[in-house]
Amino acid sequence: EDQRVRAHLGADYLSSLADYEVIVRSPGIPLQQPALQQATKAGKRITSQTALLFANFRGTVIGITGTKGKSTTASLAHAILRQNYPDAELIGNIGAPALDWLHRLKPEAIVVYELSSHQLEGLAHSPHVAVLLNIVPEHLDYYLSFEQYVAAKANITRSQSKGDFLIYNADHEIPRKIAAASRAARLGCSLEGEQWAGSFLAEDHIVFRANGGKIEKVVPMKDVPLLGRFNLLNVAAAVAVGKVLGVANNQIADAVRKFQPLEHRLEWVGVFGGVTYYNDSIATVPEATIAALEALGSNIETLLLGGTDRHLDFSSLAKRLAGSSVKTLILFPATGERIWQAVCESNPNAASRFKHFFVETMEDAVALAKQHTVPGKICLLSPASPSFGLFRDYRDRGETFKRLVRK
Repeated sequence: EDQRVRAHLGADYLSSLADYEVIVRSPGIPLQQPALQQATKAGKRITSQTALLFANFRGTVIGITGTKGKSTTASLAHAILRQNYPDAELIGNIGAPALDWLHRLKPEAIVVYELSSHQLEGLAHSPHVAVLLNIVPEHLDYYLSFEQYVAAKANITRSQSKGDFLIYNADHEIPRKIAAASRAARLGCSLEGEQWAGSFLAEDHIVFRANGGKIEKVVPMKDVPLLGRFNLLNVAAAVAVGKVLGVANNQIADAVRKFQPLEHRLEWVGVFGGVTYYNDSIATVPEATIAALEALGSNIETLLLGGTDRHLDFSSLAKRLAGSSVKTLILFPATGERIWQAVCESNPNAASRFKHFFVETMEDAVALAKQHTVPGKICLLSPASPSFGLFRDYRDRGETFKRLVRK
């Protein structure tokens, strides 16, 4: 144990900040935290692992952010880049912490960095290649407003210059607005229309075009091993990363075809008692659950919902449920009651349309799911809410669900 390292614990753990000149902020601590605000006024330097990596690493950083899809896109981009660059590393929100890598990285290394809004907050650097997937309300218990959350996400391109690249979701208004203000070369990704520069869908392929040039077929859509149309956008963004870094089309297609879907993201758990179970514990916002419902189609009979309350709006999810095949809702605290209220407001016949149960444990939830889902149908865990309180994190929630389903 290094005697130079002192641990400050307990309720007043921040009281000694004034004793330090440089303060490395953990991503979970907001810049608005009063002790940090006082330290800033006192002239202390507030930094973070992400800021230190950007300031001290001279290699190529591909930064990837978005409310949803970050991990899948970062993992795909990493798999694609390793076709050409075997030493490419995956770090950040999905891989190892930044400072664990800094002393190991060669100056010419390529790093794929999954960046959360917390890691981007207050950042004065931007990556050489930035990927901005989507921005919908989340972490509203952390930020003072949705606008503040958007501003943190926008830092991924704010410090880019003419020689950099911004790959953005051209189907979403907020990324389009952020891209319009960027100084970087812009590459749009779209499932809805052709792009002057970027990746999009054409002739049953994910295709790429550079600055109005020839359209190149890169990945056959039938070879994408991921459920859900929304995942095609994640693949399109990863394809654009590969093209910017010079990976050949056949190598990109090979990496996508061999990609192993990540856990807790529309993960097929198995068929038990004739019922097919899916684990989508990563769905911590209503938009993700709506996407899961669309991905799995009309065979979903039972849906497990609810978790930590971050003051999100469930009205769109409620409307989507009204037109779905779902018959049974199993609802966790704290958002379970709010979700049910939204369902009732959007559907006057909700009480007769849906069986609904409020539960406190995953054991009770899975027992009810087994009881109320008929063979041939789907039971889906896609909570539309974070997991904290009943579970350590979304992984714990998903693992608990899978263990009990298989029991």
